[in-house]
Amino acid sequence: MTKIQFELDGKMVEARPGETIWQVAKRQGTEIPHLCYSPAPDYRPDGNCRACMVEIEGERVLAASCKRTPSVGMKVKSASARATAAQKIVMELLVADQPERKTSHDPDSKFWHWAEKTGVTESRFPAAVRWTTDASHPAMRVNLDACIQCGLCVRACREVQVNDVIGMAYRSHGSKIVFDFDDPMGESTCVACGECVQACPTGALMPAVMLDDKQTRVTYPDRKVDSLCPYCGVGCQVTYQVKDEKVIYAEGRDGPANHNRLCVKGRFGFDYIHHPNRLTKPLVRLPNVPKDANDQVDPANPYTHFREASWEEALDIAAKGLLKIREEKGVKALAGFGSAKGSNEEAYLFQKLVRTGFGSNNVDHCTRLCHASSVAALFEGLASGAVSAPFAAAMDAEVIIVIGANPTVNHPVAATFIKNAVKNGAKLIVMDPRRQALSRHATKHLAFKPGSDVAMLNAMINTIISEGLTDEQYIAGYTEGYDDLKAKIKEFSPEKMAPICGIPAETLREVARMYARAKSSIIFWGMGISQHVHGTDNARCLIALALITGQVGRPGTGLHPLRGQNNVQGASDAGLIPMFLPDYQPVGRNDLRGAFEKLWGQDLDPVRGLTVVEIMNAIHAGEIFGMYVEGENPAMSDPDLQHAREALAKLDHLVVQDLFVTETAFHADVILPASAFAEKSGTFTNTDRRVQLAREVIKPPGDARQDLWIIQEIGKRMGLPWNYAGPADVFTEMAELMPSLKNITWERLVREGAVTYPVDDPDKPGNEIIFTTGFPTESGRGKIVPARVIPPDELPDDEYPMVLSTGRVLEHWHTGSMTRRSSVLDQIEPEAVAFMSPKDMRRMKLAPGDFVRLLTRRGAVEVKVRSDRDVPENMVFMPFCYAEAAANLLTNPALDPFGKIPEFKFCAVKAEPAEMRTAAE
Repeated sequence: MTKIQFELDGKMVEARPGETIWQVAKRQGTEIPHLCYSPAPDYRPDGNCRACMVEIEGERVLAASCKRTPSVGMKVKSASARATAAQKIVMELLVADQPERKTSHDPDSKFWHWAEKTGVTESRFPAAVRWTTDASHPAMRVNLDACIQCGLCVRACREVQVNDVIGMAYRSHGSKIVFDFDDPMGESTCVACGECVQACPTGALMPAVMLDDKQTRVTYPDRKVDSLCPYCGVGCQVTYQVKDEKVIYAEGRDGPANHNRLCVKGRFGFDYIHHPNRLTKPLVRLPNVPKDANDQVDPANPYTHFREASWEEALDIAAKGLLKIREEKGVKALAGFGSAKGSNEEAYLFQKLVRTGFGSNNVDHCTRLCHASSVAALFEGLASGAVSAPFAAAMDAEVIIVIGANPTVNHPVAATFIKNAVKNGAKLIVMDPRRQALSRHATKHLAFKPGSDVAMLNAMINTIISEGLTDEQYIAGYTEGYDDLKAKIKEFSPEKMAPICGIPAETLREVARMYARAKSSIIFWGMGISQHVHGTDNARCLIALALITGQVGRPGTGLHPLRGQNNVQGASDAGLIPMFLPDYQPVGRNDLRGAFEKLWGQDLDPVRGLTVVEIMNAIHAGEIFGMYVEGENPAMSDPDLQHAREALAKLDHLVVQDLFVTETAFHADVILPASAFAEKSGTFTNTDRRVQLAREVIKPPGDARQDLWIIQEIGKRMGLPWNYAGPADVFTEMAELMPSLKNITWERLVREGAVTYPVDDPDKPGNEIIFTTGFPTESGRGKIVPARVIPPDELPDDEYPMVLSTGRVLEHWHTGSMTRRSSVLDQIEPEAVAFMSPKDMRRMKLAPGDFVRLLTRRGAVEVKVRSDRDVPENMVFMPFCYAEAAANLLTNPALDPFGKIPEFKFCAVKAEPAEMRTAAE
């Protein structure tokens, strides 16, 4: 591309096409004042503060350098007398309205730094009347007396995060920044992503933790550490600010996944690590305290059930109990649950411990409860369980389908890229029984009947095939099984499927045409697809849609199951699953197992192990007697919780390694205090297949230890000759056995921070888009597998007439063991709720805040009800993060036959006002 030569301050320089004068000056080392302009990714220049004015020879007026692009031969002076005078008078006008610096909200702000550099820290002008403090939000403070109306917060909210909460209102000198209809921030629709706080140059928007009651900044970090966010699979890069060995604030970094963006959990949900209930000493069960499935332990005072022990004693008891069961009852009598919240190295070492120390493949983790059926279908069809393109590929798509997922709640930063794409002209199709925040950005929202996914998707496939919208060249070159699909799909016409799925036939046809005819279409899906007994069939339909239209392997196309936990992709890659060794190498394949046996120095079990739910059933059946649970909480996350808790209480020996005394730890014999995310170093693999390095921010509290050290110590006591010096040693071993890590070394990750696999060369970036020239199947073709319409395992009836579906809320994550111990997150969403449609609530004569009793065939829960227009009639939606009203006491443990995943998203439920039961009693 042609570069533009022009003169800047007497020196000939070159500008790249589209580059502004300010950007060229910055690259040349010339500083030009700027306040309304942010060089952060995705912020467009606005040019409204006029602090960056420069003089251009031959032009009558000065130009805003943040917006003006140079032309060939242009002569620019950034520090001429005219330009400098303009910059100074702008700064003086702005200083006039600021609070005095010493007592200002942020004396260290960008604004005051530029005031110093321009030599203008005082003003001759009178101050304007300003606004008072808004302290209504738990996490942020609004002090508009420092606002210069630069508009950065508006662009942050409306254009970058696309939350559309902040705007400018009123006229003339009365104009101001407002939230919604000039509501207090804490009462507005703000989702607390904090993008506005990070963008604000003056301190008008600040983290509350940094200010005293007089709204003066009193907290400053003594160091900053670059790491990652501990929550969802997006993998945001974060800079943690630390003061006196305590994390005080998190800022987004320009990582490849987040471009500086964060959500409420990533920005304000870090302080669980400092919660007073953190485990700091090993605990051993008291000899006179028997286990009971219904027992409760106060996490603040576990000494009713446990006593403190030294590490030596606790590790000895933990390992001896496991060894005793192995020797007396056999290797199949033990099982282990690893963690998708831990690092790749921890996951690898944990599964290695189970396979070599325990002696079987009875190892699993939460992927069994989220995307197991998606992975089963992807492996069946494409021989790979990974996403084919990153979520940022939405920016290159013409059509985006989001089905069975609520990204604004579960993957908020990924959702921003989808919203950005829609603003740029992409068409968004949302398919979900519930409406959601993305629905207002969508061209179509298909609110299909719960459990009828296959009927709806097969109708779309039928339309594409019958109307000749397939990519015949792609089908011929890259797929197999199409003729079988073509024959079987004839019976699934939109007209026949419309009554089943509840979507009009013409709408099904319209959406199918949009997807097939677009130059690039991409599909994102979540647990609304996978957590069904027909979850694998749901995913098969999505794979078929992509393959018959050739919507895979190109920019803006692909299949992307959004990963729920921060390292569920990496933990699965590392072999923390019962049927595969690391990198999805089947345990039954002698030719593949041999490399592991040689490096690990022993024979391995060739028989697949049991999954999460199967392990619980095996405990009840008297087949498993001991477990090691690292960082998982099955007593909250498993379906039919009473069944799961009874299983845990029945174990002869249970070792739990965690941050807190979780509901699972209630039933433990030994509890080992682990390290939180910010207290360890290691690699984590996000939903995009991006391997990223997390760094230790602070030390674990008290006597808590690194998870990797704990796993290794258990291994040593079980006879394993391990001597890993740290995560780098483990990663090096992983890279020997895992083809996916080829050309990724620990040293490269230290240097680059993030590398996406697969990687073709040590010096080349990874491949974000895969399947460009075929698939890693034996034939090199993607296999199309037809799907049958199968009803959910348990349908509503006269006794249980409604549908219960479970999931997450924005502020809380998974079982709540972390987020409910975060002060900000728990203030925003402090108590258990169930969501129902206003019509159902009126029918039951329920008001918001009333208690409702929910009953299924497995149990009953009383919980407050919240009116939600996004929930369809005859459905109850319930988050599963609240221990006091555990949704999974109600859910159905029926399994998908292929992925072995429970049907969390559908079971029959009865809802009634709680006082009806009380009155009857």
